[in-house]
Amino acid sequence: MLAYIIRRLLLIIPTLFGIMVLNFAIVQFAPGGPVEQTIARLKGTAVSVTTPIVGSESDLGAKATDKSGGEESEYRGARGLDPAIIKQIEHMYGFDKPAYERFFMMMKDYLTFNFGSSFFKGRPVVDLVIEKMPVSISIGLWTTLIMYLVSIPLGIAKAVRDGSSFDLWTTVVIVCASAIPGYMFAIMLIIVFAGGSFVQWFPLQHLTSPDWDLMTWPQRILDYLWHLVLPLVALLIGSFASLTLLTKNSFLDQINQQYVITARAKGLTERRVLYGHVFRNAMLIVIAGFPGAFIGILFTGALLIEIIFNLDGLGYLGYEAVISRDYPIMFGTLYVLTLIGLVTQLVSDLTYTIVDPRIDFEARA
Repeated sequence: MLAYIIRRLLLIIPTLFGIMVLNFAIVQFAPGGPVEQTIARLKGTAVSVTTPIVGSESDLGAKATDKSGGEESEYRGARGLDPAIIKQIEHMYGFDKPAYERFFMMMKDYLTFNFGSSFFKGRPVVDLVIEKMPVSISIGLWTTLIMYLVSIPLGIAKAVRDGSSFDLWTTVVIVCASAIPGYMFAIMLIIVFAGGSFVQWFPLQHLTSPDWDLMTWPQRILDYLWHLVLPLVALLIGSFASLTLLTKNSFLDQINQQYVITARAKGLTERRVLYGHVFRNAMLIVIAGFPGAFIGILFTGALLIEIIFNLDGLGYLGYEAVISRDYPIMFGTLYVLTLIGLVTQLVSDLTYTIVDPRIDFEARA
């Protein structure tokens, strides 16, 4: 097993490097980089973070010439600026170096987890990520726990009552719910319950109220849960189907095994057979997938929800970075989240061996 773990850890290096190369190359062709963003700010044509950079002066036109009729600028929207200022801006962001040199310098720093500082926030990327992480972890953890606490018992109940009316209507409900996009359901929740057009029972932004520090601990807990209701409902609406059906099919597969027939023949109660023998084997694939499910919800599923509900987490931070072309945040968070995702895949595989010691990845190799 140790050799298998070492091989998987070594495989992370080229995988992570390839992902960073691909994303870095794609970003180089995207218009409106940090230099263009700064030029737009100097000329007063910069757009807000929440407004897509489309049709702004920094994105329009071809190469621009300075007022004196001197050399042409390679940056769109740079008309009227002194070329010396543009060179200074390029040097400030490191764009006076070739792309390949910037990439290898970046990766060298990333090996020591030195992600630099944000171009436009003026703070270290590590500090920003640590500051935003609790919001995203809170949403991801609660969503994953509720999803498992509901889906596993429901899947077991469906397996025991396979083919019954209960099995049929619950399948219809969860499949229909899974067809609803979470972001559309979130907008509907805001319209109905957050002061959109009907009632205002729930807050629209942040996970705590402005006067949270002045509350007692019971009040803080209730306030925190009150703010979580709508984001969690929006995330959970379509998350039950796959896990519920996976649990059901796993139990059905195990119920038909010979050892279950033998246990019943020995006179064991159905409950003892189900939870004493079937549960462990059936839950193997479900429990082992918990780390991956948590990471998936934490870093991808909550992105639009954080933006819609104005929750200041990693998803919203990444959205701001993309809009403002804040490369240190973009690539720093990409590096961290990709590394966490790759390590989590290894943890998921190792979880199989913890749940069922009969599984030996080393023997497979």
